[in-house]
Amino acid sequence: MPSRFIASTRYLDDKQLSNLRYYKYASVDKSPVSKYVLRHYWDWAIKLFPLWIAPNLITLLGLGFMILNVIFAAIFTPDLGVDGPSWLYFSFAAGLWLYSTFDNVDGRQARRTGTSSPLGELFDHGCDAVNCAFVAILQAAGMGMGHTIQSALLALITALGFYLSTIEEYHTGVLYLGYVNGPTEGLILSCIAFIISGIKGPQIWQLPLKALFTSVPESVQDATMADFFVYGLAFFFLFTHLPVCMYKIYTSCRQKGQRFLPVIIEETLPMIIFSGLCYMWLQSPNSYILKGQHLILFTATTGIIFGRIASKVILAHLTKSHFPTFTILLAPLLVGTLLVEVPRYLNTKPILSHQAEVGYLWAFFAFVLASYLRWAIIIIDQFCTYLDIQCLKIPYKSNRNGKTRERTPLLREQEEGRAYGSPSSS
Repeated sequence: MPSRFIASTRYLDDKQLSNLRYYKYASVDKSPVSKYVLRHYWDWAIKLFPLWIAPNLITLLGLGFMILNVIFAAIFTPDLGVDGPSWLYFSFAAGLWLYSTFDNVDGRQARRTGTSSPLGELFDHGCDAVNCAFVAILQAAGMGMGHTIQSALLALITALGFYLSTIEEYHTGVLYLGYVNGPTEGLILSCIAFIISGIKGPQIWQLPLKALFTSVPESVQDATMADFFVYGLAFFFLFTHLPVCMYKIYTSCRQKGQRFLPVIIEETLPMIIFSGLCYMWLQSPNSYILKGQHLILFTATTGIIFGRIASKVILAHLTKSHFPTFTILLAPLLVGTLLVEVPRYLNTKPILSHQAEVGYLWAFFAFVLASYLRWAIIIIDQFCTYLDIQCLKIPYKSNRNGKTRERTPLLREQEEGRAYGSPSSS
């Protein structure tokens, strides 16, 4: 990282950085598919990566597959309709599967090379947060859902599920994945759906259930398979994921002597504001995002905002800091919403024309992307400087026997499990 770029900015103070010494990654994955099937696949896949490649570089390469497929979607099916070439949907499946593979072997590579660190968790989960929007874009394109509120709902449900897991980990210190979870079974189902789209075409997801099955309840006969997918996803979020996360957060608050209601209101407020602004902008009759087919750009832009919101929570967890409740990236989202909504309630002419709204959206995208990258680079540089590591490279030190990795004292003691004392409270 160029020191001149970050010399004048420090997002983390010395106390926050010193709390990195208490880092210890903990996760629980109850999925039988992960335990009995995928674990063996990941153990095989890690052997394909040379020892010199850094774990964070594996993570970044995996995200690259998703970004490439989002670009493919924007080029070959910009209407998110049913006219994409067959190979596109196979590419979606391959890209998502490779992302998952790389996302699961990066930790193995870190343990394999002795380079596990707090930066690895921040980098990995930060990429996962941004990827929520990319997955939703591909799902909407793969099922021919078009530029609709339903497509936007996919992105929102995915983001909400990830956010709840993130604040749960902030409280409990453990990333918990249930017996059936999105990163495992959900991902496999999405890959299968993409393959079906590649074989049968995405139009199959737009057929009513009564055209596909002989016996369908009358109340849902006209619903499509895409409807079933989206609202099924919403059902499982509301009645499985949400209650489990809330219960674990409630239990953690009880153990710490905190009042659950004020805590959960404060910690869900960023997502309530984010979700409300996105919905208000998209459903406004003065907005051209849906009718002008700009949802891919909008979802990518708001996906970066969500990535910043979630990553700040992950950062607070790692540095034992107070919960972050605001990001400046919400400001242009608020401005955009006001520009399209205020004339509606004042009964005046729209402020933004179609071209002006698209121009604002592109400027919005450029701003949030530059802001997010600058923030990420500064945080990564502070981590690397304090831990004496490199982000995308494994440092080596020459000796008589050739090249061997040199661990920093902090990482060496973390790997050996030495205690530093009790961490400060979150």
